[in-house]
Amino acid sequence: MLLVVAVIIGLASLLYTNWLTGKMANEERKKVELWAEATKRMADTGIQSSSQANIEQLNTAYLSLIQSILEQNTTIPVVIIEPGGQFNYDANISFHEERREQVLSKELEKMKTHADPIRIDLSEEEGDYLLLYYRESNILRNLRYYPFVQLFVIMVFIIAAYSAFSATQRAEQNQVWVGMSKETAHQLGTPISSLMAWIEILKLQNVDPAIVDEFEKDTQRLEKITERFSKIGSKPELVPSNLAEVLSSTVNYLKTRSSGKVKFEKLFSEKTSLFVPLNAALFSWVIENLCKNAIDAMDNNGTITIELHEKESTVNIDITDTGKGVPKSQFKTIFQPGYSTKKRGWGLGLSLAKRIVENYHKGKIFIKWSETGKGTTFRIILNK
Repeated sequence: MLLVVAVIIGLASLLYTNWLTGKMANEERKKVELWAEATKRMADTGIQSSSQANIEQLNTAYLSLIQSILEQNTTIPVVIIEPGGQFNYDANISFHEERREQVLSKELEKMKTHADPIRIDLSEEEGDYLLLYYRESNILRNLRYYPFVQLFVIMVFIIAAYSAFSATQRAEQNQVWVGMSKETAHQLGTPISSLMAWIEILKLQNVDPAIVDEFEKDTQRLEKITERFSKIGSKPELVPSNLAEVLSSTVNYLKTRSSGKVKFEKLFSEKTSLFVPLNAALFSWVIENLCKNAIDAMDNNGTITIELHEKESTVNIDITDTGKGVPKSQFKTIFQPGYSTKKRGWGLGLSLAKRIVENYHKGKIFIKWSETGKGTTFRIILNK
């Protein structure tokens, strides 16, 4: 909206300035014509004064008026040349005396493209005339550039204002993220402690160890989730971690918590040794979010394929599903907070994933490929 307003202001200013400069150009033309006429009259007066013996016949006031007109031009560059091409007179052109011919020649070329010359007939004899050339004054020329300068200043102002607004908005979002995460971690602490106590009671009452073991796993998982939330807003510690091991651990957990109709394919060996700087707790959260979104897109029935490609200085992780796909128009908006195609949820999963990968791990995450009705591939690029 601000950009549209700036363009409208710039165009309005440009149109007004063009109209104003047109009027001023006409006025300058009239001034030059008057100046040419004054030059002719001065020449005529000079002839009369030389042919008459009585100097009292000269009209002193008339000469004074002509002289005043000639002296009034202090802004419009003027060059007068004789029929043979010699320079007769110049005004309002700066040059060193030794470069007079060179500078005047360049100025004359500019003047010839600006306007037709004004002919000053000195007498009725053929060849007794001068040609007056001129171009617009510096004031008029600067005025032509004014709307462009004005538009540039407006654009700079809008960009600065937008940058400040965006920075403030990002700072507010960061505060919301941090506050929400810390509060979530705090709220989870009490029920987790209670669950741990109940697990100890179940152990004492000789409950089936397999059931107790599953309770214990989920409680540990809650502790891990609490740890993740507590790290949002603070700079996480990145330590060399085996990426294949982290991916395998996350996928194995998701397998036990997903429908039997969802198949996970790992196109890498669990024994692969590929170390990269990671915060394992946060990065596994990214993989979980991507896989859970894939499961929802497939309606709990399909295949999720995870590939690992090692490059010279980076590692690529591709996560492909056989779900509904994502339209190209949503490739970027899908990572924005609040975006969701589900009736429930806050739409923060992919936004958190992007934040963890790009802000904390200095990597990249984006949609590599997607086709409606066939599936989607998310790519994560991490630095070694």
